[in-house]
Amino acid sequence: SRVGHADSRWKAHSERLVGPPGNRDLTTHTPLLQKGGNGGNPDVPGQKPGHGGTKPSLVMQWLNPLFKIGHKRKLEANDMYSVLPEDRSQRLGEELQGYWDQEVERAQKDAQEPSLMKAIVKCYWKSYLIWGLFIFLEEGTRVVQPIFLGKMISYAENYDPDDSAALHEACGYAAALSACVLVWAVLHHLYFDHVQRVGMRLRVAVCHMIYRKTLRLSSSAMGKTTTGQIVNLLSNDVSRFDQVMIFLHYLWVGPLQCIAVTALLWMEIGISCLAGMAVLIILLLLQSCFRKLFSSLRSKTTAFADDRIRTMSEVITGIRAIKMNAWEKSFIDLITRLRRKEISKIMRSSYLRGMNLASFFTVSKIMIFVTFITNDLLDHLMTASQVFVVVTLFEALRFSSTLYFPLAIENVSEAVVSIQRIKV
Repeated sequence: SRVGHADSRWKAHSERLVGPPGNRDLTTHTPLLQKGGNGGNPDVPGQKPGHGGTKPSLVMQWLNPLFKIGHKRKLEANDMYSVLPEDRSQRLGEELQGYWDQEVERAQKDAQEPSLMKAIVKCYWKSYLIWGLFIFLEEGTRVVQPIFLGKMISYAENYDPDDSAALHEACGYAAALSACVLVWAVLHHLYFDHVQRVGMRLRVAVCHMIYRKTLRLSSSAMGKTTTGQIVNLLSNDVSRFDQVMIFLHYLWVGPLQCIAVTALLWMEIGISCLAGMAVLIILLLLQSCFRKLFSSLRSKTTAFADDRIRTMSEVITGIRAIKMNAWEKSFIDLITRLRRKEISKIMRSSYLRGMNLASFFTVSKIMIFVTFITNDLLDHLMTASQVFVVVTLFEALRFSSTLYFPLAIENVSEAVVSIQRIKV
């Protein structure tokens, strides 16, 4: 009863703060955004209300006025740009809410359980798929760079001062290598900037839906839901969307890049490349096992966190009775036990993350070592250009297959658990 009373007070306070349900925008109630387009700061030129200054450009030049202010003095909250209209919580939340309502209607017709995952996919798949093409081109430029490097080294191996055609060809390879590096740098930062924005939009939209649902819960439902559980959803579970959107595309880009690298290695050194790729395949199989462990540990961790937060809410609500009866030691021991159980699961997840990070630093070196040993056992000779090409191709797999791919598996497994918790 104490918990229900506390939640009712929190609900009433929220309604006084943001107004009645159905006509609110959470982003317009922060002190940062209450003022005009530039927060009331006349030193930020060319900024319209809610537009964050000029339109985003390739070099992010709209940040220059903010940098100038920061160079003159310490930045304050009013110096920040206002939220773009397309990023406001009301617009994002209502858009996702519309897809969720459609999913509920479809599930009722088919006598099935509605899926929040399907609603999210229908809402964001188009914009997110476009940036998948960017990461595909980015990783493609990483794969072709070793080829150009090998051609340049081959020119140095077979140097002929009288062969002007070979010189012009080598200059062409050098120019192509430089262009690939430039294209990679541009695509890399564009991709991460926009997918992080997609993740932010998903997080804000889900927070809007949770907040809206909370204010419309009945008294009986509020009695079963504590403030701590809602805070845990808004602060912990929704944060998984920011990370999963960054690495999700590597679930398909990573394997494709492995296939392309394997084909190029076969052209360079033949069957010896399969020994190195076997090491990578073993790693990918281990990552599939880690995915199941991450999902299990995430579910147990959130369950323990909910118990701890619910207990803390009850303790804070009844702190007067606890003080009067001198029950502090008993409740401290109870909360400590719950926290230890939660920390034990977090530690196991941290160990798995450490293993994933260790693979990033070691697997590429092991792959190169195994490949060269196999090539030597088969009595195959290698030129300097082939050595550079092989090493560079394996290094191209270092980020996509041994870092981003494991992170994608980890974050997808945790995001699936978070979506299930939010839906319930």
